[in-house]
Parts: sequence; C-alpha cells; structure tokens
Amino acid sequence: MTLRRRGEKATISIQEHMAIDVCPGPIRPIKQISDYFPRFPRGLPPDAGLRAAAPPDAPARPAPASAGRRSPSDGSRDEDEDVDQLFGAYGASPGPSRGPSPARPPAKPPEDEPDADGYESDDCTALGTLDFSLLYDQENNALHCTISKAKGLKPMDHNGLADPYVKLHLLPGASKANKLRTKTLRNTLNPAWNETLTYYGITDEDMIRKTLRISVCDEDKFGHNEFIGETRVPLKKLKPNHTKTFSICLEKQLPVDKSEDKSLEERGRILISLKYSSQKQGLLVGIVRCAHLAAMDANGYSDPYVKTYLKPDVDKKSKHKTAVKKKTLNPEFNEEFCYEIKHGDLAKKTLEITVWDYDIGKSNDFIGGVVLGINAKGERLKHWFDCLKNKDKRIERWHTLTNELPGAVLSD
Repeated sequence: MTLRRRGEKATISIQEHMAIDVCPGPIRPIKQISDYFPRFPRGLPPDAGLRAAAPPDAPARPAPASAGRRSPSDGSRDEDEDVDQLFGAYGASPGPSRGPSPARPPAKPPEDEPDADGYESDDCTALGTLDFSLLYDQENNALHCTISKAKGLKPMDHNGLADPYVKLHLLPGASKANKLRTKTLRNTLNPAWNETLTYYGITDEDMIRKTLRISVCDEDKFGHNEFIGETRVPLKKLKPNHTKTFSICLEKQLPVDKSEDKSLEERGRILISLKYSSQKQGLLVGIVRCAHLAAMDANGYSDPYVKTYLKPDVDKKSKHKTAVKKKTLNPEFNEEFCYEIKHGDLAKKTLEITVWDYDIGKSNDFIGGVVLGINAKGERLKHWFDCLKNKDKRIERWHTLTNELPGAVLSD
C-alpha cells in the first residue's frame, strides 16, 4: 500500500510503482499497469466486448435467444471469447479474434533494422567513441582502414589523460603478422589520428569470413600498455569499392575464441602467379611479393626468402629459391621459375611454397607456407584449377601463409 499524510494525494499507485522498468540503459516511458490488465471482471456476457467497442450512439444489439441454453463446455469457451473480445477492444489481443472486430489502420511497412554501429550503451560515456571508415579495394585486394578520431576516452594516467593509439587485427587467425597500429598521441582524451592503415592480399573469401578487430589502447613507457576499449566489424558488411563510415561506442574487451586451431595461425600473405606455357612445355611459377610477414628477428623484422617445390619430387630437383630481402616484412621478389612438365601430369602434382627468415650462423627460421594442388581447398584449389583450365594465361592470386605445412620439412 502507498503511505501518505492526511490530506495529501498519492502521486503514484503501488501497481505503477512495481511496474517500473529496471533494465539497464536510459529510462524510457512505460505503459501504466492498467494498460496490461483491463479493469473488467471475467465472465461478462458475450456482447460486453462488442458494446465496449461500439460507438456511444450505436443502438443496443439484442442478446441471442439461445444465450440461455448453453452446455458446460460452451461456458468455458464463451468465457475465453469474452476475454479475447475485451482485449481486442482495448488494442491488446493475446490470441486470434473469433468475432467481428473494428477496422484497423493499414500496417506500416517494416523499417530497416538499425545498424549495430549506431547503438548507444553505458560504455559510451565510460570508454568513449571512435570514428573510422573502411574501404575494400577489390581490384588491388586491399583493405584501407582510415582511423579518424576518438572522443571522450577513459582517462588512464594520473594526470587524468591518456596516450592513446589504435591497433588492428584480423579475426580469426590474429597474430603479430596481421597487426597494424597508428601512431601514439600524447596527453589527450580526444585524439585525432587521421591515419590510413592498409591490409594487402585481402581476398573475397577473407571478406566473407573475416572480422576486423579495432582496439584503442593507452601507451605506457614504463609498464604494460593498457586496454581502453574495442569494436569489431564483420568484413561482409562492406561493399566492394565503397567507403563505409562508422561512429561507434567502444566496448569492453570481448573474449577471443580459445577453440581456434592454433596450427592455422596466420603468418602473412603471398602473391603467386601461375601459368602453363605451351611454348616452354612447363609450369611457370611467379613469386611476386609478400605482405604482413611475421617478424622473426629481435629488431622486429625478418630477412625473408621463398622456396618452391613441385611434389612428388623423386629426383629432388624441383627446389627453387628466391633472393633474400633484408630487414622487411613486405618484400617484393618478382621472380619466376619454370618446371618442365606435361600439362596432363599437373593434376597429379602439388606445389609447395614456403617462406623463410635467413639467419647467419644458425638455422633459418620457418615463417609460413601454402600448398596448391588438387587436394587443396578454397582459393588454393581454385587457383590451381584455373591454371590447368586456362593454358598460356597468367593467373595471379593472393594466399594466406600458415605456420604449418602438411608434408613439408620445417628445416632449411
């Protein structure tokens, strides 16, 4: 019951008080409790609902003559009909209407579902917002990520400010090889980077299954960098060659799927060309370039080179090797090798390509590899099949390097 002083009128009933919406988020107007429970007793005559729905000046409808002769089973059914009619008269119909109902206005067409990048949450005020844009350049297999600015970031330092920077990862398969980051801006909660970071070697298959993780962090010179907030964008939301702009509230750190196969950790991308030359009666394998290779040296770089094998290789004469490119994670090779082989025998062969880090005085480090052939899958199988199908046509594709290569000897 509601307590009040003598002569003081209650401003809210206990029913309405108990109906307050306590879900998190901004308080919004709610319906009164009476909107959910009409103040009518059960068991009214069948025409009570019709009288409630009819206009005041409408003549009263006589009750049917058979109203007095009802079986016990009809009583419960009529009672349900009365409740349905009453709810229908007040715009809350819990079930299908069995009687005549007043004409309803035409239904509005369904509105487009709001995009997830426009939501609001309590974290907006606590962690801040991030403005950025994404563009997938399909012709050049590049994903351009322009990090514009952030607003109202969470203070992380003792002076009430932060030293923020943004880092990007591609999921699944996140690793240091596919991490990109902006510069660090000092002592600000409203940084403006206006910096574009680009992923090379992004295929249409990546655009379907990959998600871009964007994290905002605080750099600490004398300790570990601290996480501020993040957001994730499925790349399938992007249209090729169309820039999409986002303004998103940062969220708390989301868990990473622990069940992801670590053997498929990405180690970079490689651009390969294949062509079967009728004139040379052989397969031409071109090693064009690599991008976002894993850093294997203490200086944060690698000294990469590429080896190719056409297997099975009984005579062990199919090995070819590129030159070493010093201190880079994005080397350009532009080298081509020729394997003399009949076109009909290619269906039985497998092309293994491995990338290594050259070290002086010790064993070279394996960076990653890829296998093309009839037993491959996805883009790797399609690349091999297109090469066999189109003689004398150079076909160039990007492929993902992984840290395991079935059947390969991981030593140089």
